[in-house]
Amino acid sequence: MAYVNGAYVPHTHAQVNIEDRGLQFADAVYEVWSVASGALLDEEEHLDRLERSLRELAMAMPMSRGALKFVLRELVRRNRVDNGILYMQVTRGTLRRDHAIPKTPPRPSVILTARRLDPRAIEARRKTGVRAISRPDERWARCDIKSTSLLANILAKTAARDAGAFEAWLIDPDGYVTEGSSTSAWIVDAEGRLVTRSLSNAILPGVTRRVIVAALAEAQLPVVERRFTLAEALAAREAFITAATLGALPIVEIDGKPIGEGKPGPVGLRVQELYARAARAAAGKEP
Repeated sequence: MAYVNGAYVPHTHAQVNIEDRGLQFADAVYEVWSVASGALLDEEEHLDRLERSLRELAMAMPMSRGALKFVLRELVRRNRVDNGILYMQVTRGTLRRDHAIPKTPPRPSVILTARRLDPRAIEARRKTGVRAISRPDERWARCDIKSTSLLANILAKTAARDAGAFEAWLIDPDGYVTEGSSTSAWIVDAEGRLVTRSLSNAILPGVTRRVIVAALAEAQLPVVERRFTLAEALAAREAFITAATLGALPIVEIDGKPIGEGKPGPVGLRVQELYARAARAAAGKEP
């Protein structure tokens, strides 16, 4: 089942107007929740980011937060998703095609889908770690908005898959890592410090990143938020990526060169433990 503009409909029958601005212009934002044991992880944090993205594009929330939370849970229930993902897209709505943002905004379109995932697949990757490649960061200048305009991300991810890698780390014109094509990038530097790029318009403010930073602070493992180069990443003790559907996932090789000992390291695995505990506690799955 999908949810489209107020109606729960069979996935194969879900549709939007041909002149929806999300379809015509990618004039839309999105969020993805991980579902674990039937609960939405980091629910409030994703809603916070959704509201911020909408504000940055002068778009209104399509409904109250309380009503939206009911719809999210109902779609998970109707699809019997115990472990999986929930995808949400909000577009500016439907109007006759015209590039400029309309002075009188139409009613936003809301699209929701949910599907099951086997958590064992991610856990298997966590045990072995995954490979990454580097690619130039060719995205637009407002990566802090979770826009559905993802063509540059798609090209980078495709290049990674073609190279037999899991992710592409994007490199800015000055040689610094921004983030992955769909993940936040982290390293453990030579001094054993956790490092991730500071928030700016150059990266998406990852929800999983935010929860992990808070969990690490509580565990007295501070994070250094700064830029780091690809060369620094290659010389790091460990590297890993974070995302809603992955938690913290070790990177053991970049551009064919091993990171640290070429296997998942203790710091990255500890980060995943802390994140899983914090996320499940917030979802009411642990005391």
